[in-house]
Amino acid sequence: MRTPSFDLTGKAAIITGATKGLGYGMTHALAKAGADVVVVSRTKSDCDAVAEEIKSAGGKAIAVPADVSKPEEIQALVDVTVREFGKIDILVNNAGTAITKKAIELTEEDWDKIMNVNLKGPFLLAQAVGKQMMAQNSGKVINIASMFGLVGDVNVLPYLCSKGGMIQMTRGLALEWARYHIQVNAVCPGYVKTALNTSELDTEKIFKYITGKTPMRRYGEIWEIAGMVQFLASSAADFMTGAIIPVDGGWTAQ
Repeated sequence: MRTPSFDLTGKAAIITGATKGLGYGMTHALAKAGADVVVVSRTKSDCDAVAEEIKSAGGKAIAVPADVSKPEEIQALVDVTVREFGKIDILVNNAGTAITKKAIELTEEDWDKIMNVNLKGPFLLAQAVGKQMMAQNSGKVINIASMFGLVGDVNVLPYLCSKGGMIQMTRGLALEWARYHIQVNAVCPGYVKTALNTSELDTEKIFKYITGKTPMRRYGEIWEIAGMVQFLASSAADFMTGAIIPVDGGWTAQ
């Protein structure tokens, strides 16, 4: 019997939003598992720094600054990756943003900004990468959605809609691309502590509120999300596609 493997040696992986928070953890996890990683974010200096960290640890990485809401930069990202590594095995659609505002106060600009970064950009990147994966007859697309694509919340309406849309995009692409041996799955994180949000999440009021609503009574850790991404990127998940996986301490099970 074949033994499950989580090794990613020789696999080429694009990770967007790769320099901070969850994306930073995912990038390092895939690199430690052996993947050759393409570090993507809008800021060149941040991309360069993370790529250098990976190379200093013995991994292989290139830095490609790009704004995933801009189609011309998406195609350039794909072209650079194929030129450097000859293929694209893994795409992690992680870049995202949010705005906190009452629905009645939202502007069209607010709506478009969230949708462009959280839904339109990931679709256009998946589409561009998908063409390469079809030619290879293999690939893994991992969309980082949110538990708030599955349940509601207040004052974040565009975010809810964008992540719900990403979940449906995951299902649709999974069905269309299964015949090409491309697996498309989504991870739906709950509240996870990162360097970007620790000061807010550690306030007594917020901590009590969130952990009180989370069955496991704690925040998630970056490595717990990164571990799920590594699994989905590996051959151990070859028979999984169209899966929507909450990693949220039980929030959406209620």
